[in-house]
Amino acid sequence: MAHPQIAAFARMADGDAKATRSIAGQNSLITRDIHDMAYNALTDEIVIPQARAQAIMTYRGGANGDEKPIRVINGPATQMTTPMRLGLDAVHKEVFVPSYRGDAILVFPSDGEGNLAPIRIIKGPDTQLGAAALTIDPVHNLLIVAGPRPARQQAERAGIGAGGGGEGGGGHILIFNRTDNGNVKPRAAIFGPKTKIGSNAQALITVNPSRQFILRGVPSDERASPNNFVGVWSENDNGDVPPRWMIGGPNQLLRQVRGITLVPKDKTVVISDKYVNVVMTYYFPEIF
Repeated sequence: MAHPQIAAFARMADGDAKATRSIAGQNSLITRDIHDMAYNALTDEIVIPQARAQAIMTYRGGANGDEKPIRVINGPATQMTTPMRLGLDAVHKEVFVPSYRGDAILVFPSDGEGNLAPIRIIKGPDTQLGAAALTIDPVHNLLIVAGPRPARQQAERAGIGAGGGGEGGGGHILIFNRTDNGNVKPRAAIFGPKTKIGSNAQALITVNPSRQFILRGVPSDERASPNNFVGVWSENDNGDVPPRWMIGGPNQLLRQVRGITLVPKDKTVVISDKYVNVVMTYYFPEIF
């Protein structure tokens, strides 16, 4: 918050390590509202959402210091409002952005610039969105979404009035076809008490296409709870399915999970935690 930046560290860094470089400053247009990022290995570019500018900004992979983005998507035609998260499909050159309210997913060309209209929009009652975060499997052509379930659906499942939900059943993983557009039903919906997915909107998600494993961060509905974890599901799961593996869980280190990525070459999972203020690396060969 005091020094908004994108910081880079050595892969094997540990403890109170110094950043090897950082992108920050007035020209960079980076503010404290940078809640997500993606790296495009095919073009060597860093892509982030900029909530205050209603924008998607792209930097050189080797950017350092007060460096301008090389491309910016923003303007009224984009229909973006306070974008917090994004998903990058480097193979098909697309970037997916959940709306701030979570009721829509906007898709843009990742090499686009300026005041662009979305090339596709997923929105409508059949979609079952809540969308807080998303990821793309370009190998199997899937869009995978994490978020809270709409209040009406939570209430119907719980048999109570609107606003129900909570720990174990209030959140979901939705799986769509990558090219879906409009008011479409998901191919699969993973939710229910066995999933342990609460309704906390601070979701995060990534995927390992080679093994078709989905990793979803599950923050507790209670602030800084010791019940935070990262769960693993299959792209072939559907319904009330428990996680196959869990990182964290009761009384472990995770308190406010905010980021997750995979390093397949090293068979590791990298998780950031806002409350503990750390970046943790776990060796997890089972999912690779």
